[in-house]
Amino acid sequence: MFRQTLAYSTTVLFRSFSEYTSCQLQRLGLNRGMLFLVIYVGKHPGCTQAELTEALGLDWGYGQRSILKLVEDGFLLREKQGRAYHLTLQEKGREAFEVGHQVFFDWDEEVLACLEDTERAQLLALLQKITCRQADPSRCPTP
Repeated sequence: MFRQTLAYSTTVLFRSFSEYTSCQLQRLGLNRGMLFLVIYVGKHPGCTQAELTEALGLDWGYGQRSILKLVEDGFLLREKQGRAYHLTLQEKGREAFEVGHQVFFDWDEEVLACLEDTERAQLLALLQKITCRQADPSRCPTP
């Protein structure tokens, strides 16, 4: 007898989300990995490279290479202020931020369309409980 697991379900959903976002972002010249950097800077304009790297849990070298690539491709502006570089979105980055941010909501609508509103709310609440425990248990509400 086949037993459904969370691991299997999340793998299928991740694959679906990856394909969906790749199609949406391809026209902007952006990949899914770089999307998270653009979204972070869009939500934290003027952040430093160190803040972005730490917040996203990136390896320092990978973070720096990714930032320089986004600057080179016209998504980010990198300005030295004192001893640190601060990041802001350029016009191309603002467009990518809007499209990239919306892709999460659009994919959710597509995937969750088969659920009733109450089922959707229950599913998202349960998933939030699980992801909160994985990300930082000390910040999760206690039952």
